[in-house]
Amino acid sequence: EVQLVESGGGLVQAGGSLRLSCAASGLTFDDYVIGWFRQAPGKEREGVSYINRRGSDARYVDSVRGRFTISSDNAKNTVDLQMNSLTPEDTAAYYCAVIRGNLGTMNYLMYDYWGQGTQVTVSS
Repeated sequence: EVQLVESGGGLVQAGGSLRLSCAASGLTFDDYVIGWFRQAPGKEREGVSYINRRGSDARYVDSVRGRFTISSDNAKNTVDLQMNSLTPEDTAAYYCAVIRGNLGTMNYLMYDYWGQGTQVTVSS
């Protein structure tokens, strides 16, 4: 059974940093991509970043590029999202998800398994 558990959310002032972690288990696929998504109240869920299993392909949505960094640790089965220079517009529930195969996408509808999410709130 695939399980994804997010941690690291919280309340931070604008300009601050947070590090989210996604702990994955039950990933028996030959290949997969793990993505981070976020959803603010009243808005559609959007892709933030994703990384392939090998860590050789990492992508970001334009609004976070240069501020967020995704990384993977295959020994620990974790994918972290380091978020710097946070703004109130980054406030959302953040989710990690996994898609089977080696092609990532920012389209949340394509992902197979999801975590429960962790809340990030950035105050101005």
